[in-house]
Amino acid sequence: MEAKYAFWNNKGGTGKTSLAFQAITLYAEKHPKKRILAIDVCPQANLSELLLGGLNNNGSEKLLGQQGLVPRCSIGGYFQLRLPAPYTPPPFSAEDFITEPHRFNPGVPKNIDLVCGDPLLELQANAVNTLANNQIPGTDPWINVIDWLNHFVSKVENDYDVIFFDCNPSFSLYTQIALATADKLILPVMADDSSRRAIQNAFSLVYGLKLPSEIYAAYAFSTKLLKAGRQLPKVHVIAKNRLTQYMGAASAYAAVLDAIQQDVAKLLKSHPDIFSFKKIDDGFVEIRDFQTTGVVAFAKGLPFSKLKIGKQSINGHRVQVKDEYLTNAKHSMQRLVNCL
Repeated sequence: MEAKYAFWNNKGGTGKTSLAFQAITLYAEKHPKKRILAIDVCPQANLSELLLGGLNNNGSEKLLGQQGLVPRCSIGGYFQLRLPAPYTPPPFSAEDFITEPHRFNPGVPKNIDLVCGDPLLELQANAVNTLANNQIPGTDPWINVIDWLNHFVSKVENDYDVIFFDCNPSFSLYTQIALATADKLILPVMADDSSRRAIQNAFSLVYGLKLPSEIYAAYAFSTKLLKAGRQLPKVHVIAKNRLTQYMGAASAYAAVLDAIQQDVAKLLKSHPDIFSFKKIDDGFVEIRDFQTTGVVAFAKGLPFSKLKIGKQSINGHRVQVKDEYLTNAKHSMQRLVNCL
């Protein structure tokens, strides 16, 4: 296994899933001989809907079909298997939970497989939390639950070169399970103050930095993970997402993004071990706003490489994909994928 990347930010609306979809498909196109597994660890399951066809090509209905199989062909189906056996992995076939999206959506490269997302995760969350917080002498229930996806990955690690996780914006236990399995983080941020606070919160949640009180240290994700001998994922890329032509050097937007980069630069000096890059400029990539191009691509469930320029019909509306905007979108994603 070459790498396991997680797309995550604990703030919603940063374009995390749209970046994940375009990055995963472009990576697969650039590396046609590599086997890629996308694991959608989000109850909204938007990545799964995109890979299965998008809004216009019945991606939602196709996803419901996978969730309706027995066993349930989704992350929720795998978690359902683990609930009765939370601390010792039972015998199972990983293939029961894996979908081949190109069978449903020809625009997706054939070397991508998918573990579908599932709203069942929200229903399972309370049970999973209870199991993780049980007090059992001689064992560590929390780490056994946190290792659920590690158990799954161990079944398929010889079949795939790269795994991508699309994570929920929350820091729910199912998100922690995904982050504990990943070895590299891709953090999208936007040009607003809430994104600056969110990335500060992200470092606090994952790495235990700047906790409001030492009381929380013993219960922190990083403390418990390292105590169990596991490794924390390293921050690999911070994507400045949805930049527009109005975000010039003198704009308020640029000031916020500069502040985020300065915050990270300080952490790079004080905690270099949590980053996979050594120079601050190597850890940031700028992504232009996809605008109408992105709307059309996601409605059709298509990578930018498969999108056509010109006027098209989306949900009964005529829209136009302009060559310049599509080219900008492709170049932006190329910059991100070049970092992987």
